[in-house]
Amino acid sequence: MFNQLGVIGCGLMGGSFALALKRAGLVKQVVGYSKSPSTTELAKRMGVIDVAAESALLAISGSDLVLVAVPVAATEATFNTLRHGIKDGMLVMDVGSTKRDIVDTARRVLREKVGHFVPAHPIAGSEQSGVAHADATLYANRQVILTPLTQTQPELLQKATDVWTAIGAQVQAALNDAVEAADPTPEARLIAYLTASFAPPIADADLLSTWLAFWSLTRTDAKIAHLHDEIYAENRITLERLLDAHAPGSDHRLTAIALTALVDGLWLELSLGNAPFTPDEATALAARWLAALLPRI
Repeated sequence: MFNQLGVIGCGLMGGSFALALKRAGLVKQVVGYSKSPSTTELAKRMGVIDVAAESALLAISGSDLVLVAVPVAATEATFNTLRHGIKDGMLVMDVGSTKRDIVDTARRVLREKVGHFVPAHPIAGSEQSGVAHADATLYANRQVILTPLTQTQPELLQKATDVWTAIGAQVQAALNDAVEAADPTPEARLIAYLTASFAPPIADADLLSTWLAFWSLTRTDAKIAHLHDEIYAENRITLERLLDAHAPGSDHRLTAIALTALVDGLWLELSLGNAPFTPDEATALAARWLAALLPRI
């Protein structure tokens, strides 16, 4: 149970999160701030928030949970404001789709407070926008990818996992967890990142169903298509960084694309069920590809 949720950006994503927490009985009070006063007024009339704050800093005052749901372009200014109000024990999350830019901004702007931040990437959305379309079930049975920083406080990461799970989301931090748990050698971290896709919770029929529904919208919904492109780009960039740790200074873009294609194909077969190979064999295949590629890059 959280005493107070501070929502910065009371639109579809922020409003839906607030409603989900209220429905689950996880928060006593919700304080919201949006750049447009009409948005917070509507959010209050709808019961999305309990108190409309006059500034982002006032919205997080007294909060033990903060959700930043602003346009990516406004993230730096928002973080710069919030940094002065982040207190001990406060969990700060976002729901932005461009994780690389947001994480870089958080490190630069939040500085010594960055350990309070747990970046979150919900694979959820709607063709509608605005708080008028806020839905307490928006995140139910949806994948939420957490991308904690090395400075993220472990107890706050656990709180983030717990709160998303409590509102029905499927939390995914497996790829990052696998890398952190691996031996510190660059090759071991690469193998861990690639092969985490071959076991639950990633190799999972229900998760595949979620992705199929998501992919089906990319041709008809420009926002979903953009989100898909961002997810793919972020995964590729992460893989490029791991490759660069093994062979600094080389251009790893095509290598990352080739490895991603291999892993995606193996993941799809395993998730469909009755694959003609085991997860261990998939891991061996990925390792074989790496052994062939790494000496050449």
